[in-house]
Amino acid sequence: MDSAPASAARRQARALPELRLHLGALEHNVHLMADWCRARRLELCPHIKTTMTRPVVERQLTAGAWGVTVATARQAGIALGWGVRRILIANQVVHPTDLALLRQHLDATPDLELYCLVDSEAGLRHGREAFKGAGNPLRMLVDVGVPGGRTGVRGASEAYELGAAVAKPGDGLRLAGVAGYEGVRPNRRDAGTLAAVDDHCRTTADAFASLAPLYQTPRPVFSMGGSAFPDRVADFAADLAHRAPDRPLIPVLRSGCYVTHDHGTYAQVSPLPGLRPALTVRAAVLSAPEPGTVVVGAGKRELPYDAGLPVLLAAYMATGTPRPVAQATAAQIYDHHLVLTDAQGLDVGDVVDLGISHPCSAFDRWPDIAVTDDSGDVRDVWHPRFHP
Repeated sequence: MDSAPASAARRQARALPELRLHLGALEHNVHLMADWCRARRLELCPHIKTTMTRPVVERQLTAGAWGVTVATARQAGIALGWGVRRILIANQVVHPTDLALLRQHLDATPDLELYCLVDSEAGLRHGREAFKGAGNPLRMLVDVGVPGGRTGVRGASEAYELGAAVAKPGDGLRLAGVAGYEGVRPNRRDAGTLAAVDDHCRTTADAFASLAPLYQTPRPVFSMGGSAFPDRVADFAADLAHRAPDRPLIPVLRSGCYVTHDHGTYAQVSPLPGLRPALTVRAAVLSAPEPGTVVVGAGKRELPYDAGLPVLLAAYMATGTPRPVAQATAAQIYDHHLVLTDAQGLDVGDVVDLGISHPCSAFDRWPDIAVTDDSGDVRDVWHPRFHP
């Protein structure tokens, strides 16, 4: 076993700032979510845009994931290169180059199941042109949105009309199900937000049920996403299966942020007990320009800030000795600086560990991730891949 001085020395030997991933916490989250979904008869198709890191994705698949979710045609190509053979693009694909890339993947990989969303006749027309005569079809999910939200038809009747148009024979497309995204609602669990989430889930489920006679795959997909309200999705998927026990369906959950969890927005809203935050950013204290103020050497280029500023978790002297009484509050963020106020017990040259909010905005900032063990020592380095 490593001695304390050796561990402290290893802490100080690495260049800062640094994104750190606690492997034990990540693997715990992978298995917790897999077990949670199995208990509710949900298929998990994790949204890997969160990490785009192959060792993370491989662990999710090994734990039983039905496939993976991505956001773009390029991300689909990366997942395919990692050996994934069931990919759901939770987005519209309408650009000719992107559609041509998807057709190329399907033509070259006969066992590939590829899904994407559609919310308009125009988008459907682009897909038809690209997949005319295709042997391995593109599976399409009618996208149901919310008023004032982002993509998606705005009601069950529109979903039926579009689904009927998708289901017309004679091209390389297949009507394979319906998708929604309840996470467009604020990440809060107050009564009003939960009612809005439930309303969207209900509309999406009604759209799925209305299209039952038209599906062109043996088991159509009912898919919802997001890591804030998976319990509401589970309830509506169960109700949908109960309403029509003889109708085969695949209830697919697209949650992604659960895999690392966080110290911010998902720590406050996730309904899954036991998830552990796995990501931190380690950085140095660069300056103490005023009493009670310190400046840390990590900013917008290194830290997520779209869903809240980081929180101070721990601090160490330059020698690696812990500073147990250190405290401070993140107040302002710049490109490469984070200003902490109400600071106590911190000095220039100290090292701090910061907990982050919203992991989707963390991985794309870093070419390298330091993978740590329970003692905090770095055991491996992983590399996110967001571009081919």
